[in-house]
Amino acid sequence: MQRRSILSTLLAGATTLVLPLSASAQVVSINDAINKAGRQRMLSQRVAKSYMALGQGVLPDAASKTMAMSLALFDRQLVELKAFSPTPDIKTTYNELEAAWSEYKGALVGKTPDKEGAAGVIALSGKVLKLANQGTVQLEGVSGKSAGQLVNMAGRQRMLSQRMAAFYLAASWGVQSTPSAAEVNKARDEFVKAQAILKSAPEATAAIKSELELAESQFAFFDTALRNLKPGTGDIQAQSNVFTTSERILQVMNNVTGLYEKINT
Repeated sequence: MQRRSILSTLLAGATTLVLPLSASAQVVSINDAINKAGRQRMLSQRVAKSYMALGQGVLPDAASKTMAMSLALFDRQLVELKAFSPTPDIKTTYNELEAAWSEYKGALVGKTPDKEGAAGVIALSGKVLKLANQGTVQLEGVSGKSAGQLVNMAGRQRMLSQRMAAFYLAASWGVQSTPSAAEVNKARDEFVKAQAILKSAPEATAAIKSELELAESQFAFFDTALRNLKPGTGDIQAQSNVFTTSERILQVMNNVTGLYEKINT
């Protein structure tokens, strides 16, 4: 099984790196801030997913590219969000997030993903996720509008798509199998409930509902794979399906978040 050094991947792809999930190069509104803050939550889990995939030789090229893009996008958005921080409390949150992110990257960059380091990566991803979520909620509070709440919720769906995949890959690798499988189920339930709220929201336009229907069709396939999880089996085909479908759901929910962001900006 071939494994790759994340550092060598980053260096090799540095000149061609693209950030398809990015929007503007700076924070332009409070809804944009909530969107990007929420995207940091997603990236914390997407990095963990990529690590689990690389460690098992699951779609190594795609996982390497996803890892590199996610690390670079998180770095850039962190700078933007720190600069935008509208209150001292939010500024403090992003200073703490910067420290946690630095620790997380220390477990990733220059390291070859392996089972021994997987539990530590999961723990660090949770630490970063908690702070990224804290910042998102604080920014939503500054907004004080229903649109801000919907941007937060839709953005959280992106994170859940990656969290389900990350813990599925961890469980199938035999990494903390029982709690990892429990996290898959917990994230799945939260995702389903939030989709219903987003679809029934008065602010949901025809375009938003169309994207949500697309997400539902993708999730049906994704959910089947998740429910067939067999901890410790390492089924490459099933793992590959979960990885790729989580990326499709992520892209659709990123579109939904962007559409909600444009409401009442």
